[in-house]
Amino acid sequence: MGGFFGTVSKASCVADLFYGTDYNSHLGTRRGGMATYDAENKQFTRSIHNLESTYFRTKFEDELGKFIGNSGIGIISDTDAQPIIINSHLGRFAIVTVAKIQNMDELEAELLSQNMHFAELSSGKTNQTELVALLIIQGKNFVEGIENVYNRIKGSCSMLLLTEGGIIAARDKWGRTPIVIGRKDGAYAASSESNSFPNLDYEIDSYLGPGEIVRLHADGVEQLRRPNEKMQICSFLWVYYGFPTSCYEGRNVEEVRFLSGLKMGQTDTSEVDCACGIPDSGVGMALGYAEGKGVPYHRAIAKYTPTWPRSFTPSRQELRNLVAKMKLIPNRAMLQGKRLLFCDDSIVRGTQLRDNVKVLYDCGAKEVHIRIACPPLIYACPFIGFTASRSNLELITRRIIKELEGDENKNLEKYATTGSPEYEKMVDVIRQRFGLDSLKFNTLETLVESIGLPKCKLCTHCFDGTGCF
Repeated sequence: MGGFFGTVSKASCVADLFYGTDYNSHLGTRRGGMATYDAENKQFTRSIHNLESTYFRTKFEDELGKFIGNSGIGIISDTDAQPIIINSHLGRFAIVTVAKIQNMDELEAELLSQNMHFAELSSGKTNQTELVALLIIQGKNFVEGIENVYNRIKGSCSMLLLTEGGIIAARDKWGRTPIVIGRKDGAYAASSESNSFPNLDYEIDSYLGPGEIVRLHADGVEQLRRPNEKMQICSFLWVYYGFPTSCYEGRNVEEVRFLSGLKMGQTDTSEVDCACGIPDSGVGMALGYAEGKGVPYHRAIAKYTPTWPRSFTPSRQELRNLVAKMKLIPNRAMLQGKRLLFCDDSIVRGTQLRDNVKVLYDCGAKEVHIRIACPPLIYACPFIGFTASRSNLELITRRIIKELEGDENKNLEKYATTGSPEYEKMVDVIRQRFGLDSLKFNTLETLVESIGLPKCKLCTHCFDGTGCF
């Protein structure tokens, strides 16, 4: 996926930019980049590093001295090398994007036919952030250019532009990915995640609406385009991606996870000794489940945080398997002889679940029950860079549907309907495959209720196949 941070200040922005960008590190692992603009010398400074073998802070800390200026943007990305710096009839600007563009080949061919060229290649392919920049400069001004992006791409695109006159923040036209505006004395900031703000003394000022475009200055925010009425923000942000202290649309991530667990615990009839959370995103749900069920919360498994990232991020399946196994350490003393209920955010490929369950039984667990914060993932995401689901057959649900139906695309609506015979069969196959005493998923209705936004404002495509380009 990816996350960005940008700030405009009356003083040097470098420290805020560095730490604010770093606070988006949970959203990506491939590349990091920063750019600043020094208005006095009219100079952009940019640096990009590969993060696949280390962390953002490690790569950038030693070179902070070269960045000068009161405005800057940064990004942690799972896709292209960013920021891109462009010189055009609109002026000079740097750009970062959180995007997934489905019609890249079509747009690339069209731009090349217009005698335009691509200077930046990512892994031998056209850099989608550069493509976005080329679409922008087709406009007579920045707003017209960004609207051209909205109208031309299929997928999603939120962006920050570092210009010579401030930072332009533009949220995806359907609002699939968020942008939060923060303010403090003498500075404004825009971030994918509001958890960037507290330790830098920013307060949440506003949430950009879908398609909204604003320009940030050190002393205020200027609206350049009003938001669209319709929104389809990704519901999986609250389930998995979001950092616990972050808020989207005024709804806190940890609060949503707690509520979803509370509601499940209040109705679950299983007899268990305690509730546990699979770190990190399952913990909030487990705390809520324990309260709703009236059982203690125990930390029977702990994540070794210094070196192991999330298991979906490596590109090779063998490495994903290794990460899923190695990052979580069971506590035998808290496991032995107990009926344990574990809460987790989701089941994607099943890599982590398979290894975790085996270890739990090996450590002496009497029973293992799993509760999942969201409905089964039935559809790969076409809208954001959810790297866990590049194709449908990477999803364990679709592999099981193929086994049961002979076709992974058959009767999908029935498998996505909670309580249907097809749904119950699929869930039971997953349960048996991993040797669980019981397995239950939260319903879509419970997830929507926990988030607290109308269903029509949430993208639930990965659960029920709905959603708009």
